[in-house]
Amino acid sequence: MAWSHLISWFFGGAFLANAVPHFVFGIAGKPFQSPFATPPGEGLSSSTVNVLWGAFNLAVGYVLVLRVGDFHLRNTTDAVAIGLGILALGVPMARRFGRFNGGNLDSGLPQRQ
Repeated sequence: MAWSHLISWFFGGAFLANAVPHFVFGIAGKPFQSPFATPPGEGLSSSTVNVLWGAFNLAVGYVLVLRVGDFHLRNTTDAVAIGLGILALGVPMARRFGRFNGGNLDSGLPQRQ
């Protein structure tokens, strides 16, 4: 297995993770942050823009995971590569967008006495 395949699958996981919130918010008819908003990544984009952006991310993730090398989900190394890509984008984005959408609960909890 080539390192380039693992790197491709890592980034494929990141694109697939990014596809989920954009597509879900979009098909739910809700605005969400996107790179096309003002300011980029902070302002809200329409549900249509988010569906299109989610679909683009899904397509790129598909190409990077299933069209590069021979990806096998049951192969632990392959699954770890895509999983690390998902986490590498997912965790920082949860923190970033949590500040806009109320998901950073630790910042809103009462202080311990």
